[in-house]
Amino acid sequence: MADTSDIRNGLCMEIDSDIWSVVEFQHVKPGKGPAFVRTKLKSLTKGKVVDRTWPSGHAITEVRVERRKFQYLYEDDMGFNFMNTDDYEQVALAEALIASPKLLKEGMVVDVLFNSANDTPLSLEMPPLVVVEVTYTEPGIKGDTATNTYKPATVDTGAEVRVPLFINTGEKIKVDTTTGEYMGRA
Repeated sequence: MADTSDIRNGLCMEIDSDIWSVVEFQHVKPGKGPAFVRTKLKSLTKGKVVDRTWPSGHAITEVRVERRKFQYLYEDDMGFNFMNTDDYEQVALAEALIASPKLLKEGMVVDVLFNSANDTPLSLEMPPLVVVEVTYTEPGIKGDTATNTYKPATVDTGAEVRVPLFINTGEKIKVDTTTGEYMGRA
């Protein structure tokens, strides 16, 4: 059994029969009153983010989580299918476990988090940036770089991304997988 002094970024714990990962934490010692720990937690099963505060020394239930490399294969009625790069085992994940499923490309290697106790998949972590090709967007006009104006563009994975006016069909761009925003040309 762990307590609040063991909290660190990335720690997984069980709260109310759900598994949460620590995104941020701060140990606070106010001038008056007892110390406490303020955290921002993300649910690994639902994706919800909450703020939670504990008194210093409060007991927490730590959960052991394994990170395994999987390669994205295809999508069907069972969900999104992935193959383990070590032993070629295949697993199907529901769309709810994936933060941005529209940015998945065939052959992309991702991390799947598994609960070590019962070997069930909890969530999927994509690489921070993905390179995609713009399949359709309105034509850009040369010299439209002075303003910070964006237009919609469809990429080869089927996702819609807001891009600057100077991006044209056929160009490769980098997209942030956590926010789905344009990050630059590839």
